[in-house]
Amino acid sequence: MTTESQTESQTGRPDPDWIEVYDSPEFQRLRHRFRRFVFPMTALFLAWYALYVLLADYAHGFMSHRVGGNITVGLIFGLLQFLSTFVITGLYVRYADRTLDPMAEQIRAELEGPTR
Repeated sequence: MTTESQTESQTGRPDPDWIEVYDSPEFQRLRHRFRRFVFPMTALFLAWYALYVLLADYAHGFMSHRVGGNITVGLIFGLLQFLSTFVITGLYVRYADRTLDPMAEQIRAELEGPTR
């Protein structure tokens, strides 16, 4: 069974013209909103990670500075990498729930018609 026939059998109608959907202002607005969040956040995270790697490689004295006991600046930066991943994920989920999902749901409702 092809993807086209699966979609048709699930909705009971032929597939919409996906090129028309892709070119629609609503879908382009959704893509713009998605990119407006993802690209800057990705750049920010990569810069933060690059800073960590560069400091670990070139600033041994700074990264090995003891903050307390066996806790070093490098260890704190390393743990902050994990924390920043969770924070970014949470921010994206919140952004998607509030902004992207309603827009996507509206586009889907227009394509599929009323749900059963």
